[in-house]
Amino acid sequence: MGIFKRMKQIVLADIHDVLDKAEDPISMVGQYLRGMEEQLARAQKAFSDQLFLEKKYEMLVEETQAIIEKRVRQVNLAMDRNQDEIAKLALQEKIVQEQKLASYKQQQETIQAQTANLSEKVKELKDKYEELKLKQQELIARANTAKAVKAIQAAIHSFSTDNAMRGFARMEDRILALEAEAKASQAFAAHRQPSVNTLLQPEVELQLEQLKAAKA
Repeated sequence: MGIFKRMKQIVLADIHDVLDKAEDPISMVGQYLRGMEEQLARAQKAFSDQLFLEKKYEMLVEETQAIIEKRVRQVNLAMDRNQDEIAKLALQEKIVQEQKLASYKQQQETIQAQTANLSEKVKELKDKYEELKLKQQELIARANTAKAVKAIQAAIHSFSTDNAMRGFARMEDRILALEAEAKASQAFAAHRQPSVNTLLQPEVELQLEQLKAAKA
């Protein structure tokens, strides 16, 4: 076989294998589930990143609030000591931190809303995945049952009783013929009368007379 012909056969075999798998409902269901598993993995990664970001802004808010409280104490201390310049600088820093805090809180609220939404989406995706997993088991069971029924029907249709019936009919005819021959032989034997051979008749009659004379 030429190498090009062999390569052609291999390519055609691969194509048929792909087509067979593409038409297999169980393989298709498995493929869909694998796709959903990839989506679920990405969603969980995104949710993890979102939780990290939410935690980060929570820490920024706490740290900024702590700085503001510190600056307030510095302002009060400077005022008690009549250190107006220091008090002004502390107030300025306090105002800057308050502006940051307002921005952080706004972003934190947005992130928290995104986290809640993403959490709901991940839950929905997980629930749908579990639902499809159960559906997969149901479809596998149904497919296996259908295959088994199909195989049984194919076996039934492939088995033909015609040959067996014809064979038995021939054997029955043969037995009937043998029985008829046996009956004919019996009938012939019953109606057949034994007779003396004409060539031996004189000798037979002579010996018969001699026997009768001996008994007299």
